[in-house]
Amino acid sequence: MTTRILAISGSLRTDSVNTALLRAAATVAGDDTWFEVWCGLGAIPPFNEDGEDDTPAAVADMRATIAGADAVLISTPEYNGSIPGQLKNALDWASRPYGDSVLTGKLVGVTSASPGEYGGAWAAEHLGKVLRIAGSQVVDPSFSLPLADVAFQPGTAVLRDPAHTAALTELVAALQAAARPALAIAS
Repeated sequence: MTTRILAISGSLRTDSVNTALLRAAATVAGDDTWFEVWCGLGAIPPFNEDGEDDTPAAVADMRATIAGADAVLISTPEYNGSIPGQLKNALDWASRPYGDSVLTGKLVGVTSASPGEYGGAWAAEHLGKVLRIAGSQVVDPSFSLPLADVAFQPGTAVLRDPAHTAALTELVAALQAAARPALAIAS
């Protein structure tokens, strides 16, 4: 059985270390995992409850993409001690309709990357809280990559430190293990 993991970067930057971290996660996932890095965050319009009855196309596409995945892995930068607004906005859209959203019961792994010494750990903590409130099953452990601006081999998504690769591998393996029982029941 192939596990389908959707990876969402909380950064809009082209050369984002969070997107690079998700690409590194794809390399440790193994051949039995389909791994897609979703890049549609910038197309999601501001959430407005008045517009819920007429869902924007970008939101409908995002919801369908999340629904089609067995699990989601989100990597967030840290802005002012929390998650960036565009990521929070997308999660607000994904969490609707309340009680019957694509996030309800969805397995989610949380990671973060930051040039700082703590690797965006506060943002990862806030992201986990938002996801739990939205009804997601957040998988432990999370992983925060410190000094992310120098953590990758130049021009690659390969982490320099084997301990970081091991921690990322542990997170991806936990997400895969959590998804496999649900896949076995579904088949």
